[in-house]
Formats: sequence, C-alpha cells, structure tokens
Amino acid sequence: MEVVVKENYDEISKLAAQMIADLIRKKKNAVLGLATGSTPLGTYKELVRMHKEEGLDFSGIITFNLDEYVGLPPLHPESYRYFMNTNLFDQINVKKENTNVPDGNAEDQDLSCQEYEDKIKKMGGLDIQLLGIGGNGHIAFNEPGSSLSSRTRTKTLTEKTRQDNARFFNNDITLVPKYAVTMGIGTIMDAGEIILLANGTNKADAVAQAVEGPVSSHCPASALQSHKMVTMIFDKEAASKLKDHYPTDPVRNKKV
Repeated sequence: MEVVVKENYDEISKLAAQMIADLIRKKKNAVLGLATGSTPLGTYKELVRMHKEEGLDFSGIITFNLDEYVGLPPLHPESYRYFMNTNLFDQINVKKENTNVPDGNAEDQDLSCQEYEDKIKKMGGLDIQLLGIGGNGHIAFNEPGSSLSSRTRTKTLTEKTRQDNARFFNNDITLVPKYAVTMGIGTIMDAGEIILLANGTNKADAVAQAVEGPVSSHCPASALQSHKMVTMIFDKEAASKLKDHYPTDPVRNKKV
C-alpha cells in the first residue's frame, strides 16, 4: 500500500488521471473499474481533457462501474449510468457497448449480480479500480459490517450513507433509494491495481481508519491495506488525521 498526500483536490485528480492514462497507453484494451460520486469528477474531467487535447484513445477499453441504485431508471439524473454518460462516456471515444453498470432494475437481482461477476472474469478481470471512500469508511456501497470477501450483490444503504447522498436529491433523504447493487469487497480486491481518492476534512476520520487502523469490516476500506498494489491519494485535509508522514508523489512517478 502506498499513501500519497497532495496539496489539493485538483492535484489528486490529475495524479489519478495520469495513472489511468498511463495504463491505457500501455494496454489499449485495458479493463477499468470506475466509481461515481463527487470524488472522481476531477479525474474524469482530466481524462476528458487528455482525450480532447492529447489524443488519449479510449476506443479499446472496457469499463465496469462499482454500483448502481436499485429502482432508478438509466435516464434518471441521479442514476449512475446517467452520471457516467454525462461526466465521461459521452465526452470520450469509448464504445458504449463496452461500458458496464450494474442493473438496478433487474427482475432477478441475484442472477444479474452473478452475470456481472462472470462478465468481469470473462474480460480478464479489472486492470485498475478507481475508488472513493464514504464518511463511514465504505467503498462502493459496501457498508460497515460487509464481508471482506463479498461479491457483487444488493445491499441496504445505511442512514449515514443516505444522508450523505441526499445532497444529490435536493437534500431530501426520502428521495434517496434504500438499496443499491454493488461490487463486493472481494470483487474490488481482485483488481490488479487500485487507486483510492479522498478529499476534504469530512473524510479525515475514515481515511485515518482505512490507512492506520486495523483491518476490519467496521471500516471496509481498511481491507485495501492487504492489496498488493494500491495507491491512496489524499489532499491535505483528508490526510489531516494521519499520524505518519507520507510522500507527495508515488514511487512509480519518480525517475531513478
């Protein structure tokens, strides 16, 4: 596990985008695991810039999103399919048929989740997974108490998560879905590489638990401590409760 502390949100976003772009340039058919929410927006903005200004080619990549709300149609403005189309897919040259988001409206959720797992495996697994972290330490919608070996499934959202996400629903928690389909922690841990981003003081407690606390289902993100190649990138505010000192650049960016 490598922890990197940058000055601000713009810097963590650009570093994450650069790491993803480096992979795409090396492997044209890279399989990307993608996240939603406010945290990765800056990363997607930078990837769009790289595509338009530097010719970064997304035509061969395949993507799998972490999660989706249950019950929201794809065209709903707060569905994660809509989010991804608006903030990334519609602005780059990715083939839409190569973009995958869990089906929150499947009649048989168990079957749909298993098919999602099977498709990831069929594509050779995730080369890289981008993550954010919730204020309670969740990754994707794996809430505290989730099994560290869990796979894609339907989860009940905690009151904390629904309150945090109410800002996307006109601050009305009654509009926030109670359930979501999510990749499991075990699914995430199967990725070849993981990037976790966090910014702001509201994430500082969760970051401290994830990085320096014990590995525990009470903080799902702490499972990442045992991954063979994970880079956690934080701004100074999110890192403010870390006890140890961490570098400002990952080892892979250093010229030796």
